[in-house]
Amino acid sequence: MRRPLSLATRLTLFFGIAAAIVFPIFGWVISESIESHFEEGDTDELELIADGIEDALSGVRFAGTLAPVQQRFDDILIGHHSASLYIAGADGRTVYKSRMSPDLSSVAEAAETEPDDGPVRRWNDMGHSYRVLIRRLSLSHGGNGEVYTIAVAVPIDHHLEFLASFRRTLWLMIASSIAIMSLMGWFSVRQGHAPLRDIVARIRRISADKLNSGVPPESVPRELSDLAGSFNDMLVRVDEAFQRLSHFNADIAHELRTPITNLMTQTQVALSRARTVDEYREILYSNMEEYERMAQMIGDMLFLAQADNGACKAELTVVDLALEVRALLDYYEGWAEERGVALKLEGTAKVTADRLMLQRALGNLLSNAVWHTPAGRAVHVKLDTSDDGSVSIAVENPGTPIPPEHLPKLFDRFYRVDPSRQQSGEGAGLGLAIVKSIIDAHGGKIDVASDQRGTTFRITLPPPVASALA
Repeated sequence: MRRPLSLATRLTLFFGIAAAIVFPIFGWVISESIESHFEEGDTDELELIADGIEDALSGVRFAGTLAPVQQRFDDILIGHHSASLYIAGADGRTVYKSRMSPDLSSVAEAAETEPDDGPVRRWNDMGHSYRVLIRRLSLSHGGNGEVYTIAVAVPIDHHLEFLASFRRTLWLMIASSIAIMSLMGWFSVRQGHAPLRDIVARIRRISADKLNSGVPPESVPRELSDLAGSFNDMLVRVDEAFQRLSHFNADIAHELRTPITNLMTQTQVALSRARTVDEYREILYSNMEEYERMAQMIGDMLFLAQADNGACKAELTVVDLALEVRALLDYYEGWAEERGVALKLEGTAKVTADRLMLQRALGNLLSNAVWHTPAGRAVHVKLDTSDDGSVSIAVENPGTPIPPEHLPKLFDRFYRVDPSRQQSGEGAGLGLAIVKSIIDAHGGKIDVASDQRGTTFRITLPPPVASALA
């Protein structure tokens, strides 16, 4: 995959392209304005000469007697630099031609065959360029009508040379301006990106033991303050995740060390001297308990890892919660009787859920409730359906209240309210974390409340899917 262009290159190209479009347009407008100015000046000069010639011809009383006004024609041309005059009669004969002038008869004849070119036109002769005005006059001399063709020309070589030189200089300046604009754009972009480079340098200095060293928003331009704030928030989340991972690794090592130490100790004791078959069997049964504990812990950690990666896909079916809870109560009934704890169920409800996953979550909550319920008391499981169709499952048990500061952490992995009891039958501290992962996978939520009356875990699940109930 081709790597995208850098921001500096993109912006430099943008400045260059913008300059390459705008500057030539300005140059073209300026060049055309100057050329139009010269054309207007030449046209005004030609019109002035033609008007003077027309006035002189209008004063002639008899046709064929133009000799007296020829001197006036010469006078009219005086003051008009290198202007030329040609006058022809109706029959094409030359009436007047100024001295040292080009042959304008061909232009006059072309005006008759190409009248659409207008009264003023460009004309080239012998390597020189002229602007020529053609005008036809119908005059009456002593009762006789006469038609004259007037051709007035002024050379425009000096104008064209000036325009060519000006355009060369102008386009050279435009090309230089485009290059300078691109270079200045590159420099401006480099300077503008300096705060970004500073942020990158700060990021490169951040390591696992310096996750709290973010980018102060007040140290960067206002446009980058949101970026700095978002980066700092990300660092906080990364630091929290890193701390959880570090604690998780430490907890795994600690939890696995205990059963492994027990296994090693029991094995060393068994090998210290010869024993009977019954004694070896007893040691093996004890080791089996440790193996089961390790297997349960590894299974729980694998389930949580799959849940984190989204690999636990719930296979939704309609679940009768009353039947499932009743089955779990029957399963825990023997253990509860040993502890002197009663199990009670209230209400009915149905949900769309993965039956085995939901069974595991409820089993963990019931096991936890039975363990913390004093002898002679009861664990209550209450099922209810709200008006909007959502289902509530409450597992209540009396006992010592949980301090408020511990409640938000109960669903963290390996967390125990009383760490000194980790060798007891409470397990590795993954049960409630598994419950939360299962409920999250079903789009529900779980919360906990605890006071002097006891502790209540409440699960709220979305309404059953209509297609699943059909």
